[in-house]
Order: sequence, then C-alpha cells, then structure tokens
Amino acid sequence: MRAVVLHEHGDIENLVYHADYDDPECGDDQVVVRVRATSLNYHDVFTTRGMPGIKVPLPIIIGLDIAGEIAEIGSNVEGWKVGDDVLINPLDPITPEKGLMGEMIDGGTAEYCVVDATRLIPIPEGCSHAQAAALPVAYGTAHRMMITNGGMAGGEKVLILGASGGVGSCCVLLAKMMGCEVVAAGSSPEKLEALKKWGADEVIGYEDFEKTIYGLYGKPHRRKHEGGVDVVINFTGGDTWVPSLKATKRGGKILTCGATAGYDPAEDLRYVWTFELKILGSNSWTIEDLETLMRLISEDRLRPVIDEVYPLEQTAEGVRRLRDREVIGKIIITP
Repeated sequence: MRAVVLHEHGDIENLVYHADYDDPECGDDQVVVRVRATSLNYHDVFTTRGMPGIKVPLPIIIGLDIAGEIAEIGSNVEGWKVGDDVLINPLDPITPEKGLMGEMIDGGTAEYCVVDATRLIPIPEGCSHAQAAALPVAYGTAHRMMITNGGMAGGEKVLILGASGGVGSCCVLLAKMMGCEVVAAGSSPEKLEALKKWGADEVIGYEDFEKTIYGLYGKPHRRKHEGGVDVVINFTGGDTWVPSLKATKRGGKILTCGATAGYDPAEDLRYVWTFELKILGSNSWTIEDLETLMRLISEDRLRPVIDEVYPLEQTAEGVRRLRDREVIGKIIITP
C-alpha cells in the first residue's frame, strides 16, 4: 500500500512517502479500514520532532484522526460489516493504555490501517469522511471543554483565544450555534478575516486584549456581576493567562485544554478569589462527544472548517503548514 512513514525523529523531511509499504494484517479482534480521510493536528508535528519522555515505536505512520470504510473484519468481530463507514477513535475507550493512533499505533497517512474494533464509531448519513476525520482531537476536545465539562448553556459572552486553529475554530462554531456573543482573537489579518466569516461578532488582536474587552463590555466590577465576558476559552497559557483573568466578569469561567504558549504562566490569585472565577480544565474527548458532533453535522447545524485537502503524497507539506502556524481550520489528507 501507499503510506507516509516516520522512520526517525527530525523535521518534515523525515516523513517519507512509500509507494509500496507493507499492508496491515488483521487480527481476530480487529478490522482493516480503507482510509478515505485523515486530518492532521499539531500533535503530528510533535510526533515528527520527538517528544521528551514519550518513546514512539519507529517506524510509525502518523495521523490521529481517521475516517474510512471497513475493508476486512477479524474472526471475533461482531456488529460490523465490510463497507461500513466508520470514524476511528484515536484513543481506545476500553484499553487507552495502548496509546494514540499515529503515535503508538500506525495511523491514517496510508491507504489502509488496522484497528481494534473497540475504536470504531459509525458515521451517520449526511456526514462525509472528511468532516468526520476533522473531529476527534480538535473538535472532540473543544466540545468536551465547552459543553461536557465547561457547562456552557448558550447565550454567554465568550472570548476565544487561538480561535483560528483546529480547536479554536470549533469553539467559534459551537459558541455561535448556542447563541453566544463571540469575541475571537487572531494573530494576522487573514485569520481575523476568516473568523469574521465563521460568525465571530468581534475579532481582535492579542496586544492588551483585556483592555479591548473593557472597551466592549466594561471593566469587570468586583462587587457586581457586570463588565467583562462570561467565559474565556484559553488553551494558549503563557502571557495570555493573567490578561484572561482580568477580562472575565465576576462569577465567570476560564476554560482550558492546553498551553500552546507556555504551561507555567504568571498567576495573579487576587483575580481568582476577588472575582470568584471558575477555572475548569478538560482533557481529550469521549465517544459521546464525537457522536454528538457527527449528529450536528448530519443535521447541517455544524460544518467543520477545512483549510486544505492534500493528497497522501503531500502529507509533509500539511505538517509543515501546521508547524509554521499557517493553517486556518483543519488540514485533510486523502489517500
């Protein structure tokens, strides 16, 4: 089969395209999936470079988010048939210790992949392979952070940092779907323009963004539930953390699922207790998050933002664009 394989850690040139790589073998409790779409994530950049403390079994086929159709079924597998359209859960809900697809187990930048049947989720009618593949790592994480764990009910004033990427774009779409007033932050004119197209009510840069919030909604009042935003979505961390505390109204929430700009930011606990802020963390996703998102797509209530679709041979270019922060939405690979 054709596949893009990482043989040793390094930069994108270490992602090697093979025209005749070994086909996967199907175990008794497994299925072989004909890959129709794989979406890339910044995690693929980390895997390519190598991550301290994580020993990736090389060679490895990258690509965590995979959708396709069943091509072969193991002897012990029930409830599935050849030809079924499936989304593959990158993290097995039964045996998560086996690790992520595309990191510890061969992933989706290939014509075929073999997976335990416990990872399979049916794709409903009205949801394409590319749309399904866009979901798990980015959209599943966003849904869990905002709704499953974050308890957002709709109608809130929301500030979203890092809004143009995979997770951020889903946050914008979900917030608008719930009737929220969305302020989205981006780092370039191109990203700000994209955020407007996705429905953001206000688009802003990062410089002194808390003061921009004061100009829009007033400065948060420590005695009243006035001023600022109800929710800040901040998975960047770093020097955006304290300004996020300052931009949140009394009794408001700060939701986080990562720290792309630094995991050890300055802190100012005075804002946390004075304004009774709720800081809620979220990690990964569940099957229920993914099923909900696919249902929203099939009902035409959610359309994942896809930046570009590349053929398998151009996987390294997709990873490069992620590395260089050029992506607005999701990169899809179609073997």
